[in-house]
Amino acid sequence: MSMESKFMKKLKPYVGVILLQFGSAGFAIVAKAALNQGTSHYTFAVYRNAIAALLFAPFALFLERKTRPKMTFTIFLKIMLLGLLDPVFGQNLFYAGMNYTTATVTSAMCNLIPALTFLLAWILRLEIVNFKRIPSHAKIWGTVVTVGGAMIMTLIKGPVLGLPWTHESNNANSSSSANNTQDPVKGALMIGAGCLGYSLFYILQAHTLKTYPAGLSLTALICTFGSLQGTVLTFMVERGNTSIWAVGWNAKLLAYVYGGIVSSGITYYVSGAIMKEKGPVFVTAFNPLSMVIVAVLSSFILAEQMDVGKVTGAIVIVIGLYLVIWGKSREQKEVMPITQQQHKSESSILATKTSEADNTKDSQISASEAGELNDSHSKIISGSEAV
Repeated sequence: MSMESKFMKKLKPYVGVILLQFGSAGFAIVAKAALNQGTSHYTFAVYRNAIAALLFAPFALFLERKTRPKMTFTIFLKIMLLGLLDPVFGQNLFYAGMNYTTATVTSAMCNLIPALTFLLAWILRLEIVNFKRIPSHAKIWGTVVTVGGAMIMTLIKGPVLGLPWTHESNNANSSSSANNTQDPVKGALMIGAGCLGYSLFYILQAHTLKTYPAGLSLTALICTFGSLQGTVLTFMVERGNTSIWAVGWNAKLLAYVYGGIVSSGITYYVSGAIMKEKGPVFVTAFNPLSMVIVAVLSSFILAEQMDVGKVTGAIVIVIGLYLVIWGKSREQKEVMPITQQQHKSESSILATKTSEADNTKDSQISASEAGELNDSHSKIISGSEAV
């Protein structure tokens, strides 16, 4: 393998997670537009996952027809639980919590996902943590710094930077008007529970891929079961309210299609492929990067104001991500020689066993040949005595 191909192989996971964050940033915009038009978060989750299932199922059936593992009862239960954790539990609690609190609190709470995923992966031994090693400290503090940078972007404003392509918004404070129906504590608890659902989903997805490595099939099945379970939940909660199922050529349909293709289908598949190599912590560590992308794109496209808090938070997030990436890369370099040594040891043990088996076989053949010689010698002696 050439140096260029090795470099591209190492670069693929980083490009993949960055592109996922661009997709997440775009979905935040279209989803907010759909919710502002009165979209029910129950039907939002159902349609989003149903579209993803319809689009990915044919590719899974055709491309993985020879490599798809056999479905067992244990794998089936895991997929059912995956369809419940993110498409039903996580998405509905997250969007419902937005109705009870502000966008600022929502943005701050969703950055708990990297920290929760790291903690769960550590507890379940999916992530290596050795307090005596510097790479482990880099991963821990990198995760903390990344979450801290996202909090800075969300909670701290500071002086406005007068960039030439931006302008002051006259309606900057219009969205922060008081809302008597808000319950910040209830909203924060619901969003926090939704983030826990997302983190559990990433952990279980990484675990399921070890026994069911067909990524496209797993994605299609998760979206299918998520849509079915979401439909049952919607009928139970919204009995008699058939108007929430209406679909038109508007922002709602765009959000359903975009969410199904990008945020459900592509995100599940690509994140699963990256998890096989890097683990769930690596994937979720880049989540706060979407805030940086939204801030930069909003500055250029929507001419929104950029303040010191956003710039400072973005810089802190980049530093935290660098620490996580450095820690993961150093760990891989340390684990690789150990793995190679284990392979060598296994090969030498196998060679020794093969050699012993050959020697045993040769000794058995020699013994049988000696027995045959003794038998023939006895026959000759017996013949001579008879004569």
